[in-house]
Amino acid sequence: MFGKENEIDGPVDRGDPRATSILAQGCRFKGEVEVKGTFRIEGELEGTIRHPDTLVVGKTGVVKGEIFAHNAVIGGKVLGNITADDKIELQSGSTLEGDIKTARLVIDEGVVFEGSCSMGKNPASSGRPAPPAAAPSPKDQKEKMASS
Repeated sequence: MFGKENEIDGPVDRGDPRATSILAQGCRFKGEVEVKGTFRIEGELEGTIRHPDTLVVGKTGVVKGEIFAHNAVIGGKVLGNITADDKIELQSGSTLEGDIKTARLVIDEGVVFEGSCSMGKNPASSGRPAPPAAAPSPKDQKEKMASS
């Protein structure tokens, strides 16, 4: 429409990794948020954030609560713990008062960070559902029964 090449026709699938949800400056939200794709916060959120592919807390954004995401980019203020499956980036001028669990961490100069950091390949309690356990093979079941 109107010559735009990348326009999406029809309703946007919120499970689509290209989808972006925004809590704009001046908006306040209290509660639990589950979101797919990118979630950008420029306003204030008090509660728990779960499952975004990328969480962006902008310069004017304030989060008071727990964050469980794949990636987190913090430019504003977070008062609470962050667990990210892949990476957390704390940008210059940001403030974080809470603990971090992530595989990778980037901290720019000028960040205020008060808390502890735990790094590893699989952060505990990521807020994402655990993958289903693989069912034992018939051979494993026979061996277990034979050893009983």
